[in-house]
Amino acid sequence: MNLSGHKRKIFLVDDHPLVREWLTQLINQQSDLLVCGETESAPAALSAMAAAQPDLAIVDISLKSSSGVELIKNLKELHPGVPVLVLSMHDESLYAERVLRAGARGYINKRETAQKVVAAIRRVLEGKLYISEKIAEAMTVRALTGKPAASQSPVELLSDRELEVFEKLAQGIGTRQIAEDLGVNIKTIQAYCARIKEKLNLTSANKLLREAILWNETKRSR
Repeated sequence: MNLSGHKRKIFLVDDHPLVREWLTQLINQQSDLLVCGETESAPAALSAMAAAQPDLAIVDISLKSSSGVELIKNLKELHPGVPVLVLSMHDESLYAERVLRAGARGYINKRETAQKVVAAIRRVLEGKLYISEKIAEAMTVRALTGKPAASQSPVELLSDRELEVFEKLAQGIGTRQIAEDLGVNIKTIQAYCARIKEKLNLTSANKLLREAILWNETKRSR
């Protein structure tokens, strides 16, 4: 076993304590890896990581009163030397390319095996990208043809922030609470809703809410 000083240090950002506990046990069982810190929110992560000096950050997309995608963008700016691996339950077809554009170096679903999670960690630590074959193929097709996949949903046209608002609407969260969760005023959320309606060709707030709930139900039934 390597000495602890030679282990690669991993910082965890996830709002579920059980996930952080499981990841800590998994990572600390590896002879070459060590969890050096953990937190449930983006603001706490930004301050704690400066002191922890990790070699890699594992970040979820949905965090306590904050956005994992926005955190990735901030980490890229404030800690450019720390690669980010996203570990999430969110649909990879919607989020994998988004998090890579934001600055992450990999995306793996929480449904994957512990063995694959460790493999993803090591791959990103080696300076490589980690994504599923499905996403790699979709990105290759887009790069070669300049066209999205034929199955692309209109929801994929939403910006990162618009998608975040749309998902919260789908969960039955009201606009005032969304504004509070995202740390913005309600007029900003109303503006996002207006842009979402335009992109999805919807004519009212009620139709937007119905579309969000239907989309969420369809996504969960896959």
